[in-house]
Amino acid sequence: MESKPEEKRTHCIRCGECCLATGPSLQKSDLPLFFNHVLDNTHLYTIRKGELVRDNINDALKFTDQEIIKLGDQETGKGCILYDDGEKACTIYEDRPSQCRAFACWNSEEFKAVFAEPKATRKDIIKDPSLLRLISAHEKTCDYQVISHYVKQIQQKGDSIIREVLKILQYDQDIRRLTHEKLGIDPREIDLLYGRPLTETIHMFGLTVKQELDGSYLLTAEDAC
Repeated sequence: MESKPEEKRTHCIRCGECCLATGPSLQKSDLPLFFNHVLDNTHLYTIRKGELVRDNINDALKFTDQEIIKLGDQETGKGCILYDDGEKACTIYEDRPSQCRAFACWNSEEFKAVFAEPKATRKDIIKDPSLLRLISAHEKTCDYQVISHYVKQIQQKGDSIIREVLKILQYDQDIRRLTHEKLGIDPREIDLLYGRPLTETIHMFGLTVKQELDGSYLLTAEDAC
């Protein structure tokens, strides 16, 4: 008996697969959602220039050449932070970001067009001059190009270069802690201000970080763990 050809989907069946993958990145056209308090800082995090990301258009990993603001994931690490798994529905469906509106798993053309539009950045969202200065200082010290330059020299120069990388990792941790302690910033907003912690993203260089009992860091190659 011949199997019946699978019918091509032409509409959303609310399976939730797109929302369970990851949250969308924000375009500049989505900024009214932030200013109208549909979204807030605790929902968002920054992917900084030079970070390894998955290119959803070409289904490949690449180092991003621009800053990206994304909706975070649920505490389980799976699915958009604003997706209600029990109801299988977006909690801000009527005000969902432009990428979500454009996404259709049966036709990617509209999504590709929206994805190519200008991206939202931290400067679009954060207006406090003190925070902007801190972000600028962090970007200068924790530049991924600088880290990459050091990592390439580890095999040749050893401990002296490792110490430089560890200084950057420590700075990243210290500025996060002090921003919370001294300025009273909600810890859930820190990844929007400074991107994901370097202790996590350092994996893209084939390295891993372990924290010692005294609070210091130990940097090792991943295949040595």
